[in-house]
Amino acid sequence: MKIEIKEKIVIFGLGDFARIVCAYLSRSEKYQVVAFSVHNEFISESSLMGFPIVPFEEINKLHPPTEYKMFVAIGFKNLNKARQNIYEQCKSKGYELISYISPDAIVFDHNCVGDNCFVFENNVVQPFVKIGNDSILWSGNHIGHDAIVGDHVFISSHVVISGHVKIGDRSFIGVNSTIKDGITIGNDCLIGAGSLILKDAAKINSESCCFIFLVQHAAISEIIKCNFFLLCFHSIKVSAEKLSHVY
Repeated sequence: MKIEIKEKIVIFGLGDFARIVCAYLSRSEKYQVVAFSVHNEFISESSLMGFPIVPFEEINKLHPPTEYKMFVAIGFKNLNKARQNIYEQCKSKGYELISYISPDAIVFDHNCVGDNCFVFENNVVQPFVKIGNDSILWSGNHIGHDAIVGDHVFISSHVVISGHVKIGDRSFIGVNSTIKDGITIGNDCLIGAGSLILKDAAKINSESCCFIFLVQHAAISEIIKCNFFLLCFHSIKVSAEKLSHVY
């Protein structure tokens, strides 16, 4: 009987996403979590979930890339740039970054998924899709045929991405959003929860913001000029009739 040797994994991160990744990988027949890692200044405990926390500055000595692989488990902080930064640091140290696809996801071609991706349960990824590196698909999304998802993207739950859609690097797609077929979303876009995207958003200059979302009652307290969509809302009541589609 052939004994399968599990790949030894160090998870970068100590937050909720890191704990969730650990829980999933611990049930996997392919991976064995051996440690967590973050930069030394952020370490306040010696262990998490029974695994040691090792300083990232010493990771090559304690868990060399010739014997261990990594997964960067950072969420969408700073519009995914925080995760991208650590992803690039891990690559520069020589680590192979794994991707995890839930056995309860329906992915037509597992080879369409880049490295350091996490595809949760109940995702449907149709034929001819391409998912870039370091992208997260939380549970229950539909990725239509021929769609292209860029690098360092975060797609939250119950998002419908129709066929031939293109999602730019570092973009965030909020819960229950729907993107019409053939739409292009540019880099560094933040699509709020419940959005309905019917027009391209290929390029947003730094002097303007665009709001594309559907709300019943939303509140907008501050509009910040930056290179992504949609931001804070919590003080001024705005009806859906007035703010259903503002391009």
